[in-house]
Amino acid sequence: MYFGTISVTITRKGNRLWAIWSYPFPLQWCTCHCIEIKIQLGFILLSCALRQVRERLKKDVEQMKLQDPNFRPGLVVLQVTILHSITEVNENSSVHGLIVQLPLDSIHKIDTEKVTNAVAPEKDVDGLTSINAGKLARGDLGDCFLPCTPNGCMELIRQTGLNVFLLCSDEKVILCVVFIIPNSDIVISRSCVPKPIDRLAREVGLLSDEVELYGKTKAKVQLNIIKRLQAQPDGKYVVVTGYAVSSFICCTVLFSLLRIPAFFCFLSTGGAAGGGYSQVIPMEEFNLHLTGDIHAITAANNLVAAAIDARMFHESTQSDKALYNRLVPLSGGQRKFSPIQINRLKKLGIEKTDASTLTEDEITRFARLDIDPSSVTWQRVLDTNDRFLRKITIGQSPTEKGYTREAQFDITVASEIMAVLALTSSMEDMRQRLAKMVVATSRSGQPITTEDLGVSGALTVLMKDAIKPNLMQTLEGNPVFVHAGPFANIAHGNSSILADKIALKLVGPEGFVVTEAGFGADIGMEKFFNIKCRYSGLRPHVVVLVATVRALKMHGGGPIVTAGMPLPKEYIEENLELLENGCSNMKKQIENAQHFGVPVVVAVNAFKTDTEAELDLICSIAKAAGAFDAVRCSHWAEGGAGAVALGQAVQRASEAPSNFKFLYDLELPITDKIRIIAQKIYGADDIELLPEAQHKVELYTKQGFNNLPICMAKTHLSLSHEADKKGVPTGYVLPIRDIRASVGSGFLFPLVGTMPTIPGLPTRPCFYDIDLDPETEQVNGLF
Repeated sequence: MYFGTISVTITRKGNRLWAIWSYPFPLQWCTCHCIEIKIQLGFILLSCALRQVRERLKKDVEQMKLQDPNFRPGLVVLQVTILHSITEVNENSSVHGLIVQLPLDSIHKIDTEKVTNAVAPEKDVDGLTSINAGKLARGDLGDCFLPCTPNGCMELIRQTGLNVFLLCSDEKVILCVVFIIPNSDIVISRSCVPKPIDRLAREVGLLSDEVELYGKTKAKVQLNIIKRLQAQPDGKYVVVTGYAVSSFICCTVLFSLLRIPAFFCFLSTGGAAGGGYSQVIPMEEFNLHLTGDIHAITAANNLVAAAIDARMFHESTQSDKALYNRLVPLSGGQRKFSPIQINRLKKLGIEKTDASTLTEDEITRFARLDIDPSSVTWQRVLDTNDRFLRKITIGQSPTEKGYTREAQFDITVASEIMAVLALTSSMEDMRQRLAKMVVATSRSGQPITTEDLGVSGALTVLMKDAIKPNLMQTLEGNPVFVHAGPFANIAHGNSSILADKIALKLVGPEGFVVTEAGFGADIGMEKFFNIKCRYSGLRPHVVVLVATVRALKMHGGGPIVTAGMPLPKEYIEENLELLENGCSNMKKQIENAQHFGVPVVVAVNAFKTDTEAELDLICSIAKAAGAFDAVRCSHWAEGGAGAVALGQAVQRASEAPSNFKFLYDLELPITDKIRIIAQKIYGADDIELLPEAQHKVELYTKQGFNNLPICMAKTHLSLSHEADKKGVPTGYVLPIRDIRASVGSGFLFPLVGTMPTIPGLPTRPCFYDIDLDPETEQVNGLF
């Protein structure tokens, strides 16, 4: 093997040492991350690797000689070349490789393309012929010569055990090796230079007028792409439930290593961009404002809240006639209804469009919503952890004339508008869903919607940009849609239908889309099937169920883990008995997935403290429980290279037969649907409807909402309603304390136990560590 001569430039930047090789033809950027290793040791490893390669090549040649005693490896380097000489070498069977070294100066007028293409492709050690270069560009790495010098360098780096990431570059080749001591996810994130987002968009098949750029690293995708690609067959659909990092590393493996088109669709909740060498980047952009979707939801949600209280206030202080005159003011000498007001008239059965022709009874019915203040279910939201907003009193100013009521704030991602965004299929569908959101009940028992309030059109305007999926990328330059992030313990906890549908068209019939179902299989996955798949019409090919040794040990009876404190020894030392006990929870989650008739692949996230015996135990138990396959993954530390087996298992499982089915029929009574989920998914003996929940069953049945799917609101820390009950609790009755309606989203959500809907700040919040470098504008201390 010929390695050539390499000149190296060493540059130090903070805790990074950059070693840069220049080479005179296009290749790729290569960033290698060395964890907890000194710079000097890195170069020692390279030297050791070189000696190992020499010894291995020597043994390979000896093996070849045993098969053919006359074999002598031959390589010819032609420095002053003519086509005749190349032809002679091509036809010489004793020569196995040929390198043509052309002059680099401008004095010699040589047709370089003609000379390099004269080399026989099977002897083209430098990989410069059009045939080899074309195969390389296309990704046929097993059917071409890789350029020997950079390939040799990469082999040396791989021999050291360092992780290698490849990012394409259109410029002259720079082989860049970075030895780094990362101390957090953010350091790893910043060690990688992202592709320009417009370039990534072109790579995945997006046209320039279908992309709205938000800086250099993120963009929104126009919905009109759905129409352009409507005839394109969909790709394979994979849902990952558990720890999200496995979702996009599965996508990375398929895309980068197995050369299969793949797209990852991710929740935009913030604080969950992955970890280690499996992240969405830039991490700061992901975890801060992104493209402003959450701010749009906050504004829209709070507009509804303001409209509710303002309407109740004005109705309580004005006569019917005065209220009507203000709702339909004179303009040009006459009163005219707005389109949204005509919609309300039609709902009331009043087929009139002339505002001057309404009777007194019709004026009263039109002008008064007559909201029962105690029935208001719509809360204000804020994207800040503030425990003191969990219960508040509003209307205490003298200007509100004594109209006060108790209310509360929720976190923004708990807003029904977030769930609407995740479940909508088009701009028109979103407009209809926003209009159907029920915010309260009238004193006569009628549901009051945002359309009744007259605010649904304005909500659509506020959400017109948020509906477009956000395009980002992984550390390894693979495409990611980050869109929608409804709470999984309150709403359905899945990324948007629109992102999934667009991605499925972009990857085509040979590709894969990997989508995320938040929290565990008993919450996010169950809701993915029973709610998201009902509204999207999509049917998944594979479920990837994520497990870890530590989580299963906790389900086996391990001690409590406290945030910020060292892990108890049970989680960092081998304990097969504890682990086997905890695998009962994994077996139940496999069973839960099998209720829907889809093949299950178990991905075991490996940590450095896990032992071979522990990892093998999980895989064997998972397969015995009916999983299609169970594989260990080390992608946190190794990126895509640590999850090749996962990608291959998903690929095989997608070809296996499946028989997708829903868990329950929508026509069943509300109580029966809740009971089926409790018994089949959670393992409860039965359910108990507390008085308020029983009242809501009767109310929603009367209002016509009884045919909606069920979205259970419960803790994700246990299969039961009690967070401290691990493993597979049995012999319990699931209490339902209340039921609420998200009619715009399209589900009813029973409340199991009590859960705060807005987090609070701890004693030492992370803001103590966050600051901005005024010179570089780099965010410090975010993670």
